[in-house]
Amino acid sequence: MSDSSPARPAAPVLDVWCELQCPDCHTALDDLRALRARYGDRLDVRLRHFPLEKHKHAFAAAQAAEEAFDQGRGWAYTEAVLDRVPELDRKGEPLLVEVARELGLDAEEFDTALVDGRHILIVDADQAEGKAIGVTGTPTYVIGGERLDGGKSQEGLRERIEEIADRLLAGQPG
Repeated sequence: MSDSSPARPAAPVLDVWCELQCPDCHTALDDLRALRARYGDRLDVRLRHFPLEKHKHAFAAAQAAEEAFDQGRGWAYTEAVLDRVPELDRKGEPLLVEVARELGLDAEEFDTALVDGRHILIVDADQAEGKAIGVTGTPTYVIGGERLDGGKSQEGLRERIEEIADRLLAGQPG
């Protein structure tokens, strides 16, 4: 017996180049929440790491976010850390473990992951890919082959992302 039902097309991808110690990424959080709520699983919103050298806890925060994704609560963790950017500036890595504990994640495993560096290659690969496609700051969005820089201004970006996502979901070419 053959299954002739059409395969469900892959959801369009929105790559969000983000840094968890970035005030601009914190500002973009409401837009990200709105996009995730509006599209659900019809839009694959992927967190991509782009830690900036000027933020000394950004690299550790990126690794911690990857651990949260491994533990099944990546977006909740990402949002919780972004909601506490000034506190991350002050407290550093202990805040990353504290947030994990507050979300009911295995905080000891977070601590171990930060020490053993198990997620460093993912963060490094994201950063290298970001540089290769011209990402210079955060947040930067890539959808449908178009790069949108949110580091300068968030003004109008959610609307532009929705316009592109709606076109992609309708199956219209760029």
